[in-house]
Amino acid sequence: YVSMDVEFGFIEDHFDVMAMAETVITGILDYLGMYFQREIGLLKLEMPVYPGPFPHIHFSDAQQMLADKFGMTDAIGANDLTPEHERTLGRWAREECGSDFLFVVGYPMSKRPFYTYPDIERPEFSNSFDLLFRGTELITGGQRLHRYEDYMAAAQRAGYDIDNFAAYFETFKHGMPKHGGFAIGLERFVMQLLKLDNIRQATLFPRDIHRLTP
Repeated sequence: YVSMDVEFGFIEDHFDVMAMAETVITGILDYLGMYFQREIGLLKLEMPVYPGPFPHIHFSDAQQMLADKFGMTDAIGANDLTPEHERTLGRWAREECGSDFLFVVGYPMSKRPFYTYPDIERPEFSNSFDLLFRGTELITGGQRLHRYEDYMAAAQRAGYDIDNFAAYFETFKHGMPKHGGFAIGLERFVMQLLKLDNIRQATLFPRDIHRLTP
């Protein structure tokens, strides 16, 4: 698949990364609206709505709301959201916030890579996020660790062999600004934008267990 990756430094926290992700997404949509009206008409494309900044909800609050408002008690205690949870949150964002986009922030550290920066006030949660687009995860991102000693400690807690990361960790010995990033799955973006039934329809050469070539 095609992944559009962004990494940048001199941030304060993951909300700066979220702001950049929102700028990228809205920039893409504005460009489409400006230069591709003919294609939008041919495809009968319903452009996404987002009346203001993309709304956000903390992972723990999303779990509680799913249980209390929608009776989805399986969300409580889980360290991730299921596709059905995400679809429900997407519908909620559209109905309550008037937005096709919703940031879910603060996923549990147990679900995120060891290099993810923890929430200082609640270290069991992370300074990370997913951006849901029409109820489907489109972007995953967050703030990364930037101090050498924090990387060493995080890798040891995760049970990794430090020697396997020696060259990578060496970079952080010499100073690194606070930084973060995210990745956008291009095919998933197209699938949700066009409301396609299957991601294969948004992939030039789809591959799965039954099709490997071309």
